[in-house]
This record gives sequence, structure tokens and C-alpha cells, in this order.
Amino acid sequence: MKLGFLIYSYFPYGGQQRDFHRIVQVCVERGHQVVVYTLKWQGDLLDGATIKFVPNSSISRLGRYRHFTQWVHNDLKDDPCDVVIGFNKMPGLDVYFAADPCFADKAENQRGLYYRFTSRYRHFKKYEEAVFASDNKTRVLILSSLQRKAFEKYYPDCGARMYQVPPGIDRDRMVTDAAPVIRKKFRKEFNLKDSDLLIIQIGSGFKVKGVSRSIRAIAALPDDIRRRVKYFLVGQDKPNRYRKLANQLGIEDRFTVLPGRDDIPRFLLGADLLLHPAYSESAGYVLLEATISGLPVLTTSTCGYAGHIEKAGSGLVCDEPFEQTQLNEKLVEILTSPEREQWINNGLEYGKQEELYSLAKVATDFIEQFGQEAQVS
Repeated sequence: MKLGFLIYSYFPYGGQQRDFHRIVQVCVERGHQVVVYTLKWQGDLLDGATIKFVPNSSISRLGRYRHFTQWVHNDLKDDPCDVVIGFNKMPGLDVYFAADPCFADKAENQRGLYYRFTSRYRHFKKYEEAVFASDNKTRVLILSSLQRKAFEKYYPDCGARMYQVPPGIDRDRMVTDAAPVIRKKFRKEFNLKDSDLLIIQIGSGFKVKGVSRSIRAIAALPDDIRRRVKYFLVGQDKPNRYRKLANQLGIEDRFTVLPGRDDIPRFLLGADLLLHPAYSESAGYVLLEATISGLPVLTTSTCGYAGHIEKAGSGLVCDEPFEQTQLNEKLVEILTSPEREQWINNGLEYGKQEELYSLAKVATDFIEQFGQEAQVS
């Protein structure tokens, strides 16, 4: 089949982008013709796929998105695809890969009332309704039961069009016999003593990932623990406001910001805790990546994959609604608990489950199924 993939922006380090990359690779390997439409691309191009860059001179983000939608619509009329798959919500999709959480839910629970009178709200609500409203037929690939619950709350008739796919963790996150050597070299490189406690947070989009929550929790640690802690933040975003907060709370010497990078497995092996108190996240691959690496996790229940942490017994999960004091308490617990070795072993055992790695295959199976059904009808 000829498959059209739509994604506003691609860079190598985002969870959405990595899922997109994996699925496109499997589609190409299965012999499908793949055309990708995008506004912006960072990193290597995809072997076997045609990349169409949508020209756009709009100075506003909403203007660029509206132009993207219209330009792609016109191009597909002249050069149609059998299935059109979007990784962002927009009109005209046959399949939407739900890498993002429910916008209506975020607008109601994470924004003030005034937000609903903005052009930004109107745009994203309209584009979400173009996928989920009852008069649409777009199939939706979701990542977690948390997403299903949110979408069905705001769009009650969409349930029959949603299909859950398993995680798609990279197998290079799994622990090998070389792990102790890698950990030792990593900690030497970053001047970490054996007594140091390295907390890492990984992910782009620092606000939604709850970086300010992490900084406050670390600042609230008892003195004897805080003096041992180093906090590495790894990802793509503007860090200045978080450096300022760390300075205000007196932990600027504990705090290091590093850009997005390809050697994340080293960080998972070299650290002592993954801290991920996100406000909202459809999945949260790093939670599972840490788990199968044997790294204990502290996260929030608003992450789609937080359920895996509870199921695996590989760390602790904060309740919803979020309370900073609970995160502070759980951070002390997870850094000092004698259960640490059990959390490590539980995670390593959980990593042996085959379904944790099969997202791209299952998603491609669904895309092929939807395309075949459309051809028959």
C-alpha cells in the first residue's frame, strides 16, 4: 500500500518521534510505499521513505499548523495515499497515533477558565474534535488505558474506534553483562563518588515533565541526603527558569542540565533513581526503559505507563491529585528504603516480557488491517 505519515516536527529524542520512526521503518521493511509530510526535521532522514517538506512562512504556530493541514490536503488530492496516518491531531486522518494526551482534559484540569476564550484553545479543540467527535471515522491507536478513559469522558462515542498498542521499548535498554563496567566508567566520567546518589530526569518539554516538582522535592530532602544527591536533567528545552528555581532553593550546585542525546542507556545504568513527576503524559517510555535497566522509578499516576511501574514493582507512584509533600516523602523513601534491591530485580524480571518491545509491529498490523478494510469497502 501507499501510506502517508503526517508529523509537524521530527527530532530524534521525543517519544512521539521515536514511535513514528519505528513504525515507518517497519512499514518500509514490509514493502509499503511511505510518504512523510513534515514542517521541520532534525537528524538523519528515513531510508526508504519519501520526505515532503511543507513550505510555510507563517510567523505563528497556529498559522503554520493550519497551512500544513491545507497544503497536505491539496497534495493528497493530486497524489492520494491508501491510508493517511497522523501523529498530531488534525482533520483528514484515516488513523491517528495518539502520542499526546486528551487536549480537552488538559484544558479543563490544567488551565484557567480564561484559556477557553483564546485562539489557541479554539484551534486545538477543533483539531481534536476532527479526530474524536462522533461524526468522524478516524481510527485511533492509543498507548494506555489512561488515554482511553480521558478521551471517552470528553468524546463518549469514540470508544469503538480506539485500539491500544503495547509499548515499544528499544532493546538496547536491557541490561547486559557489561552493565557494571558501563556504570563505573559513567560515574568516573561525571566525577561521581560511590556515596553519591544520582537522580536523573529524561525528557523534552521540561514544564509538562514536572521539572519544577523535581527541583522542589530535591531541595526538601533532609540535609544528610541532599548533600549526597546530584540531579541530571537530560532533554531538549529552555532550562533557564529551572536553573533560577534551583538557585532560589539553594541546590544549584546539585543540578546539571544536558541536551538530548543518544547514549541514554549509559545514564540509566549510571544513575540511582529515575525521577519523573510529569503533569500529564500519554505513555512515558523512559519509565519502562529505566525499569528494564534495573533503575528504580518515582513517577506520577498521570503518566500512562505508571501502571507498569506498579505492576512490575519497580518503584513508587504518586497519587492523583498530585501533592508536592507526597512527592517529597516518596523521594526520601525511594532513596533510603531497604527495598531498593527488590525494585531493581523486579524491573529486570519485568523486562523479559516480549510485549514491551512490539509497538511498531502491532501498530503496523493495525494500519495494514485498516487499509485492507478500506479497499474492500
